Amino acid sequence: MSKAEGPAAAPAKAGPAVDFASTNARYSDRLLFGSLPLAEFFTRASEAHLAPPRVPLQQLAGNRTRNGGKPVAQTIDCRNPATGELLDTVPDQDAGEVAEAIARARSASRHWASLSIAQRCAHMRRVREAMLDRIDEIVETICSETGKPATEALVNEVLVAAETIEFYLHETPRALGRQRVSTGILKTKRAWKTYSPLGVVGVISPWNYPFTLTMTPVMTALFAGNTVVLKPSEVTPLVGLKVGDIVAAAGLPDIVKVVTGSGRTGQALVEGGVDGVAFTGSVATGRKVAVAAAERLIPCLLELGGKDPMIVCEDADLDRAANAAVWGAFTNAGQTCISVERVYVSGKVYDAFLDKVLARTARLELGRDVGSMTFPPQIEKVEAHVADAVAKGAKVLTGGRRSEATASTQPNLYYEPTVLVEVDHTMDIMREETFGPVLPIMRVSSDDEALTLANDSVYGLSSSVFSKSASRRRRLAAGMEAGSVSLNDCLVSYAIPSLPFGGVRESGLGRAHGVEGLYGFSRVKAVAEDIAGLKNDPQWFPKRSLIEPLVKRFASLRYRKGMRRFVP
Repeated sequence: MSKAEGPAAAPAKAGPAVDFASTNARYSDRLLFGSLPLAEFFTRASEAHLAPPRVPLQQLAGNRTRNGGKPVAQTIDCRNPATGELLDTVPDQDAGEVAEAIARARSASRHWASLSIAQRCAHMRRVREAMLDRIDEIVETICSETGKPATEALVNEVLVAAETIEFYLHETPRALGRQRVSTGILKTKRAWKTYSPLGVVGVISPWNYPFTLTMTPVMTALFAGNTVVLKPSEVTPLVGLKVGDIVAAAGLPDIVKVVTGSGRTGQALVEGGVDGVAFTGSVATGRKVAVAAAERLIPCLLELGGKDPMIVCEDADLDRAANAAVWGAFTNAGQTCISVERVYVSGKVYDAFLDKVLARTARLELGRDVGSMTFPPQIEKVEAHVADAVAKGAKVLTGGRRSEATASTQPNLYYEPTVLVEVDHTMDIMREETFGPVLPIMRVSSDDEALTLANDSVYGLSSSVFSKSASRRRRLAAGMEAGSVSLNDCLVSYAIPSLPFGGVRESGLGRAHGVEGLYGFSRVKAVAEDIAGLKNDPQWFPKRSLIEPLVKRFASLRYRKGMRRFVP
């Protein structure tokens, strides 16, 4: 696609590939639980130009179980999207095989649920240790199936998963332990809440962050005392199988069962008798999952699409805002549910902000900073959105096409980081989830206009606001109709596991992370106990006429006058 008129910016360059084993492995263990400061890691990783490594086929094949040794009628090819190389094949499992996995998970759930919270936490520490023991192997598998740079896989997937486990190790005992509650005026009673697991949870995970977006619901469900049947995306099943390997290596072979396959496998899981479902994916499929869950009256956690806005006020730190916009739009090749997908900039600083964005975009290198896209139909959607925008008057200032530097790779899934201007809400690029490395920027005249446009969406997952004024950015945050808001930051809420993560409107139902994540995979039970030992409570039969005036008098004292000081 030819570039339209506008400030010139060079297309992203293809960076040199570096052998992962000799570069990244030097830093990974020390980064997570060692002596290497995080800032130093980022510096060294950037200097190393980490590129997606290739995983030896025999290594992948040696780390997975092929359908229990049974003949496989249908299979799914697993390919490296950056090179087109066939990595392996996995079975497209049917309803009978899914039912068998659910049965084994249910059998294991009896023992797992009977453990104390402290015992489960001890096992989960071993799961994390098994993960860290295989950190390089995990990163290699992620990169080979997604095409993302190794630095992204390590930091945005493995590190986030490790920190999520750390949070739940500390928080689960408090959140799910027995909790005393006030009995109000009933001073002869004692009351508390207890939490128990749902049973077997079905998890259907996506391909864009196939490790962390699998580990989060799986680990949360396990901490809550459930067992799990996991169906990873058919685009990245090898990462899902790796999750099962990690749990099994910790000595827990049946608390996570992995089934691989297409949509029919996911349908069999949702309809197969599980006690709860966690799904991350498209709105269309999420609706089907919700209907199936409603038919059986089981809880479901849905993390669906997003069209996340960024607002840049005229008093913003433009350097930070521009850096955030470029990273927020192009990290993981834009394939992030909370990517910056549209930016609304005050007209007073629009030109200065745009110049900074273009300068930073020009310095990005494909393969080092921005990896390939993962799913061939997704790059076609990106191309369609850009074409629609241009047809309706938008201008492409940089990018807007597949990379010429990688044209020899088949399929060529590298798409140049793209900046669009003169966009409006008649364009698909401003209304539909693009899920690619495209940054549309729109000029606005006021905060109110920016907020109105930001909320003009069927989605409401995440958002961001940039302003030096705390009161201003917090006012805009309060008006943002989204599940999370980052102030002078972006894409950060998911990296803070103590914060609940989820959306409103068509972005989904329920919350991952935080104590809310634990409660979503638990049943709460209310327990009230008499401690007075009376033969008859005053409100029981036979009711005496004396009670009524006493109750009226008590209500007046309790709720209108000073007795509240003595009866909390």
